[in-house]
Amino acid sequence: MRRFSVAVLVAAAVGSVLTAAPARAAEPFANCTATACHFDVPPGSYDVKVVLGDDAASSTSIAGETRRALLPETSVPAGERIARSFTVDVRTPEGEPTGAEGTPGLDLRLGGAAPALAGIKVTPARHARRIFLVGDSTVCDQPGDPYSGWGQQLPQYLRKGLSVANHADSGESTVSYLADARLWATVRPLIRRGDLVLIQLAHNDKTTDEATYRTNLETLVAGVREKGGEPVLVTPIVRRWFNSDGTLNNGTALLVNGLGVDHPAVIRSVAAARDVPLIDLTAKTKALVESLGVEGSKALYLYDEKRDNTHTSVHGATVYASLVREELVSRHLVPEGQVRVG
Repeated sequence: MRRFSVAVLVAAAVGSVLTAAPARAAEPFANCTATACHFDVPPGSYDVKVVLGDDAASSTSIAGETRRALLPETSVPAGERIARSFTVDVRTPEGEPTGAEGTPGLDLRLGGAAPALAGIKVTPARHARRIFLVGDSTVCDQPGDPYSGWGQQLPQYLRKGLSVANHADSGESTVSYLADARLWATVRPLIRRGDLVLIQLAHNDKTTDEATYRTNLETLVAGVREKGGEPVLVTPIVRRWFNSDGTLNNGTALLVNGLGVDHPAVIRSVAAARDVPLIDLTAKTKALVESLGVEGSKALYLYDEKRDNTHTSVHGATVYASLVREELVSRHLVPEGQVRVG
């Protein structure tokens, strides 16, 4: 049975003093039901503190905006309370930049086996560092089940003080991302000094020649640095296409396009030449998919649901997001204390 008894703390106006009030009295700034909360706030970064627990044992996860995983399922023993915090990006459109605008304000949804929210507080994040994501459909906030991009699952691995601004968009190549005013021309002005910008574009560069692809990556890197941000190049996740010997196909699976352009190799080359941190997600996902084998790797993708060997399931996106988290820490891009484990 779902349980819900919550004191909501909200700002009557952004930047004002916070006061406690019952959920129904906090409208229009907050409105909570048994399974969700809505906060009528403008775009920006917000710190969210939740208190979880009830008289009975509970298990609660929290998602927000366009199906973003913000807090992994957290168990609390009967009669106890625990506090958890995270930082969330609120914007319009709330999901894919070329998609539907979504609902204004901040929307949070409770999930888990037995969700129990005892309290919640939302405040403007004054000093949050942002991780911008520039990518395609394998990264973006997918609007509907069963799809999920790894960027959609990454926020649950981050603690308060780090937010994920996922500007990845389905169908985009390096060419289209630079050309569309809703994409790079919108993202670049938002970048502040110290922000990370993770760039994973390759899946849709099927007709991009090597010189153009390299130049486009260099343009993205330069644009981030000009704004004071830190670019991070990310090689693409593999496609699930096997050879008869159980290894992944060197062309389709490992992102070599019809012109013979080896996208991961070019990304590695640009990273080395421009002294850009590299997350070699191609190598990481290749090793994982091959270790799981033809059958075991199906669950990472949408093979059973859609016969899709490119796009990931929620499970696969979550696993791949954990690989990104590990790389962020191991490459000292994010302090270990600002990530969640498990």
